[in-house]
Amino acid sequence: MGNATVQSIHVHPVKALRGVSPRTAVVEPWGLAGDRRWTLIDNGGKVVTQREQPRLALTAAEPLAGGGVRLSAPGREPLTVEVPEPAATVPVHVFGTEVAGVPAAAAAHAWCGAFLGAEVRLVHMDDPAVRRPVDPEYALPGETVSFADGYPLLVTTAASLDALNSLIAAGPYAHEGPLPMNRFRPNVVVAGTEPWAEDRWRRISVGGVVFRAARPSGRCVVTTTDQDTAARGREPLHTLARHRRTGGRLLFGLNLVPLSPGTLTVGDPVRVLDAAESDALAAGRS
Repeated sequence: MGNATVQSIHVHPVKALRGVSPRTAVVEPWGLAGDRRWTLIDNGGKVVTQREQPRLALTAAEPLAGGGVRLSAPGREPLTVEVPEPAATVPVHVFGTEVAGVPAAAAAHAWCGAFLGAEVRLVHMDDPAVRRPVDPEYALPGETVSFADGYPLLVTTAASLDALNSLIAAGPYAHEGPLPMNRFRPNVVVAGTEPWAEDRWRRISVGGVVFRAARPSGRCVVTTTDQDTAARGREPLHTLARHRRTGGRLLFGLNLVPLSPGTLTVGDPVRVLDAAESDALAAGRS
């Protein structure tokens, strides 16, 4: 794979909100530390994302020491939200699975609801080690995930985005491009690969951390949402449907599950591993 390296790292403390781009991030079994440990739900307990509320793209969540978050949005005073004390949980429905979440303070519900013009609640995942297993069809025993769509991490490559933008430029909605990487809300962006190289990855190491590829990432309407304005267009889904369709899924990026702990840093080397090398690294023998 040549000189592939980590170009950027992204942590989204609250699902569907803007996040932060640190130079380093700790890898936990269920994802990057602090990533998507919070989410909004509606009155029925269903997760609220940019699918239903594109204005969430304008709302930011900054992680705080201890796991809390500082929320900010245009026209509103920022709000600090502390991790709730242990309390009765409420059901959270994440794409067909029910997960337990702990409600934040009432002020957080009110702040988010006032910005969105909808009744919502902010909830926290207190113990991701036990709350939500990864889809068993694509998981190994014991693997868990936060409030992310389905898997602990999402990796994308700069070369694939360049290739996608070239395809968009040749299509009927060329005026919408080129698209930035934030449309895809990845955790890790890798530079220095060939376009679509990630399609062939089965296990990789990033720095000293080993990951297995769980499944290519199927994309939804969120990718058509401008993360700076919340306006929606037709791309990239129009172009992905023509060039990156597998069955009913439009693919961009790769879902990963960590096989070993560690820390990721911008500039870390990224290597494709064979099975023996992967097992040795994950076990700490090399």
